[in-house]
Amino acid sequence: MILVTGASGLSGSAIIREFARQGYPVRALVRNRAKAQALETLPTVEIVEGDMLRPGTLADALSGAERVLLISTADQQMVETQCAFIDAAREAGVRHIIKFSGAESGVGFNQRNFRFTRMHEDVEHYLEQSGLAWTHLRPSQFMQVYLREAPTIIAQDALFLPMENARLSPIDIEDIAKIVCALLRNGREHEGKSYDMTGPESLSMTEVAEQISRAVGRNIRYVNVTPAERRQALLAKGGVPAYFADALDEQVSERLKCSESQVCLDAHKAFGVRPTTFAEFARRNAAVFRGESMPL
Repeated sequence: MILVTGASGLSGSAIIREFARQGYPVRALVRNRAKAQALETLPTVEIVEGDMLRPGTLADALSGAERVLLISTADQQMVETQCAFIDAAREAGVRHIIKFSGAESGVGFNQRNFRFTRMHEDVEHYLEQSGLAWTHLRPSQFMQVYLREAPTIIAQDALFLPMENARLSPIDIEDIAKIVCALLRNGREHEGKSYDMTGPESLSMTEVAEQISRAVGRNIRYVNVTPAERRQALLAKGGVPAYFADALDEQVSERLKCSESQVCLDAHKAFGVRPTTFAEFARRNAAVFRGESMPL
């Protein structure tokens, strides 16, 4: 049995949907079943409730699970949460854990200077010392983060970000889902391996705005703002905790030191997944950028 943790989140739910599209059975671990109603109707999906920080709640999730995809919320407890789950999985007889990790694509980016990539590295090390078979998947920035900019794109025809001329290599979560599904179904030959993952091109924010412009049929500008202005805008929206805003400050500070971005398509090649371009992503989500629909 294959288990996916964090199944109601952005990445987890995309992976569960990919399993359903392929008609392959998968077990989805969620903390609150009421918040996973969109997954309830998917064929071949078994939903179980449990808290990764409370091993006593994980018996149903771990029963008979041979291979697990480890995802949890990026918050202050991520290391504690994931390490506690690794311990519980080992005790339950799980054989192989695929760690859904993360890494920045900027050339020279110091992963230890951004708290979330630092946390991912710490969990990776713990997993490697656990005695379990392991694989690390390290996607870079998701293309889907640009959907969060839809309100200003719709209202002001502008993308406000503090990136100056630095470049990134964003990856489509749908690509990640296909890669993860293939790995979870046949992962033995990938044990003990790590895969950095990006999209197929390195883009400046001006180029991102140009691609969105073509998709929506009107001119979208990239407006460079200061990190402080970006932080103020995020906090003014509400729903963004100060801790997360602090983390984004760390990320931006390091990104601005790294104007170039690498492209890593080894995982796409290894699992036979054609990499989605940002232009394709923008066209697929043009209705969201126009304000005509909501993102999944």
